[in-house]
Amino acid sequence: MIRLQKYLAECGVASRRASEQLIGAGRVTVNGKTAGIGDVVDPAVDKVAVDGRSLDRDGKVYIILNKPCGVITSVKDTHDRKTVIDCVMGVRARVFPVGRLDKDVEGALLLTNDGDLAFRLTHPSYQVAKIYLAWVNGVMTPETAVRIEKGVKLEDGKTGPAEVIILNTGAQTTLVRLVLREGRKREIKRMCEAVGHPVRELRRIAVGGIRVKGLRPGEWRYLNDSEINRLHRLTGLKPS
Repeated sequence: MIRLQKYLAECGVASRRASEQLIGAGRVTVNGKTAGIGDVVDPAVDKVAVDGRSLDRDGKVYIILNKPCGVITSVKDTHDRKTVIDCVMGVRARVFPVGRLDKDVEGALLLTNDGDLAFRLTHPSYQVAKIYLAWVNGVMTPETAVRIEKGVKLEDGKTGPAEVIILNTGAQTTLVRLVLREGRKREIKRMCEAVGHPVRELRRIAVGGIRVKGLRPGEWRYLNDSEINRLHRLTGLKPS
């Protein structure tokens, strides 16, 4: 038998202290029941899960973070600025961000130590969907939205097909929902500017079907088994 917080630490979930916080928050279950601080488990028999994801000592770690504005998408920063790794302090495993979000962009960012999955999620050939909300200058017309959907010519070539829905228009701004399957640098900002609607604010609300709903900026959680399997299927990997 082993104390639950020690077992979580050995699985790479978090430090012992951070694991106690997870247990106290009701995010850990043992055999389907919410665990309590001080519980002990038998790893050979008991099924332990965090945020619905089953654990084992050799398991990979998968996290969804609602990245705040002002945070760098990097493991380290030479200018000592806050990075996304600082947002998940306490996670014992050495995770890294999957792709990137600009410093001034908020929203869904995956972090993992699964290199195979990360490579496929960011490779354009796998066409993994990313959903954004963009507040842009000016009143965007349906005709302009269609131009974006068909592709916009940029300095590095024409953008791929996208899905664009105008959600709301004001006197000077428009709220647009965009679904992209490319991963070019600053793609949304550049293509919106190219059609005359510079971006005022940008937020990514989902990547690969994994949403940040319920997470405030700076908050994170572990993916559950269903979400992990979904990402594996999307990228042609065998579900875990």
